[in-house]
Amino acid sequence: MLDVRAQTLLKTLIERYIVEGQPVGSRTLSKYSGLELSPATIRNVMADLEEMGFITSPHTSAGRVPTPRGYRLFVDSLLTVRPLDAHHVSEMKDALHPDAPQRVISQASQLISELTRFAGVVIAPRRLAPRIRQIEFLSLTETRILLIIVTAEGEVQNRIIMTQRPYTPSELVEAANYLTQNFVGLDFMQIRHRLQDELKQLSSDMSELMSAAVAAGTEASADPSAQYVITGERNLLAIDDLSTNMSRLRQLFDLFEQRTSLMQLLDLSTRAEGVHVFIGGESGIAPLDECSVVAAPYEVDGQVVGTLGVIGPTRMAYERVIPIVDITARLLSSALSPP
Repeated sequence: MLDVRAQTLLKTLIERYIVEGQPVGSRTLSKYSGLELSPATIRNVMADLEEMGFITSPHTSAGRVPTPRGYRLFVDSLLTVRPLDAHHVSEMKDALHPDAPQRVISQASQLISELTRFAGVVIAPRRLAPRIRQIEFLSLTETRILLIIVTAEGEVQNRIIMTQRPYTPSELVEAANYLTQNFVGLDFMQIRHRLQDELKQLSSDMSELMSAAVAAGTEASADPSAQYVITGERNLLAIDDLSTNMSRLRQLFDLFEQRTSLMQLLDLSTRAEGVHVFIGGESGIAPLDECSVVAAPYEVDGQVVGTLGVIGPTRMAYERVIPIVDITARLLSSALSPP
């Protein structure tokens, strides 16, 4: 809908605003746009762009700033993405260690947070449920037993099991040894399937304990909080565009704690190829009205299993952030897929 002149001026305005963080006036546009236009012509084009909702005038300045609609047009049609050089990509690859799937998820979140100076978030695939290395039982009361799960990645999870009868210490040791010796290296969903037939061969009393342990372990591995890694939230406190509104910042951090809405938003990115950019109110989540979310799906064995992305202000260097998210998603896919 915009002619080349208007597109060039809008692109220049947004690029200068991203760099400087100040409303952009006609003199700056004349200097950086490469167009030989009079100040009056530039002002007329700016007035047209403002009328169409792509830019707006802050009350205290004669310059203009982009609106979410302006950012959307910029990202979709005007953006010149800067590809990452091979050396930079190699360093990113070295930061991800595929030997521990759960750990590489955290590494990916930390990597994109460090590179962008925003908050990095990764939804871990449910198919990467933690694999067990050891299981122990500890009697708390006659019918309350503490299930202690040590995963292959070295994480420890605890769950309380309620039983119909008390179990002796020797019975608890026997049950723990049986699970550890027979099912090490599997996750609890795999254990549940393999244990169904074997439970018939155990005594009914031990069967109850085993079933309760597997149910509790499955619940622990399906905990949504364990499927969501966010790093670098504190980076947002140092961003002027966000730190001036403490009420909105508190809402944003509440969103990180509640997780559900943000996970639903990121899940949308698994349905599209490549990088997906949510600008301001497009997310439908009020605390993100002054933020942008740049997200991309990642795969395991060619199947999309999760999403990663960054959360930052709408005034972000999209031409730099988009390739960082894109490359990190590709590297994470490679790290999680067998050679």
